[in-house]
Amino acid sequence: MKITETKLKGCFIIEPSVFEDERGYFFESFNKEKFKKLTGVEIEFIQDNESYSSKGVLRGLHFQRGNDAQAKLVRVSHGAVLDVVVDIRKNSLTFGQHVAIELSGSNKKQFFIPRGFAHGFIVLSDTVTFLYKCDNLYKKESEGGIIYNDPTLNIDWKLPEKDFIISPKDTILPTLADVKL
Repeated sequence: MKITETKLKGCFIIEPSVFEDERGYFFESFNKEKFKKLTGVEIEFIQDNESYSSKGVLRGLHFQRGNDAQAKLVRVSHGAVLDVVVDIRKNSLTFGQHVAIELSGSNKKQFFIPRGFAHGFIVLSDTVTFLYKCDNLYKKESEGGIIYNDPTLNIDWKLPEKDFIISPKDTILPTLADVKL
């Protein structure tokens, strides 16, 4: 397993050791002890989620506020996405900066996102199955978001905007400057 910290402190790209042969492949998608040893982060995931989407679906940028904030470990089992996180920790040296990484069923990379980040993704393949573990339960009253096309973030979503499929709720999110954190 290879773990690389991104420019955003606490965000890690995880590349599992994949064992392949004529039968297929096997990899350990999460091991609490190995994760702690390699990152210094002790975490207990309490909820697993899965979404299925088609090409151009953009989900995000979402977060949970306060005590309901969530750390996530995200990955793709089929297809490909551009996964994006934005640092929304007010006292962080990288506040307002983002990192984008391609996650796919073929590269098997995972992305660990600690609490204090907005998260979103856009589907690059025809379809995708997106999986994520959370360390806190979702609570509707604590949800927040930032508009995907905030000019101060300047995120390159890798697809033409005319091809985006976005929920009505995500099209009216505030900019980072206007969001209540």
